[in-house]
Amino acid sequence: MADFTWPGEQLIVAAKEGDVEAAAALVSGSHPHVQRFAYSLCASPQDAEDAAQEALIILYRKIGMLRASGALASWMFRIVRNECLRRARLRLRSHGPVPDTAVPSFEDEVLQRLEADRVAAAIADLPADQRRVLIMRDIQGHSGRMVADALGLSTAAMKSRLHRARTTVRRALQETPDSAQGAFHD
Repeated sequence: MADFTWPGEQLIVAAKEGDVEAAAALVSGSHPHVQRFAYSLCASPQDAEDAAQEALIILYRKIGMLRASGALASWMFRIVRNECLRRARLRLRSHGPVPDTAVPSFEDEVLQRLEADRVAAAIADLPADQRRVLIMRDIQGHSGRMVADALGLSTAAMKSRLHRARTTVRRALQETPDSAQGAFHD
């Protein structure tokens, strides 16, 4: 059975005071926890390995900055999370924008417009209270707390309306209108 305990306080204190052997033991003892957390957060196993290694390097170099011994786990998890996010942003940037030379076909443009029209119609069909929440949260990108405050709702009520709105739009988009289906079949 795996050991799920973090290194003890004495080891952390010794590492903070500059004991090189204690620092090495601290890194070694933290490795399984850091790695498990990285695998649960990062987009790929390679990113998880890299993020875990980076976090352990930071632990070794900056253990003296840790304020409280009991904060080791949360400190390491924050480092891993930030490293996974950094790697995800790099991956998005590396793919870059589509070059201007790629011109969508007329057919693709028509299909995109039809889909956009379907989404707009599904949103327009929502009850006003759900539509406002969906637009503010998903289209305008406001935080849940800000949407709730702006509409005078509790966070729970805002989340409930947002869930109902998303579900209704999803169902509307999954339905295939009979008229459109009939137009393409003989």
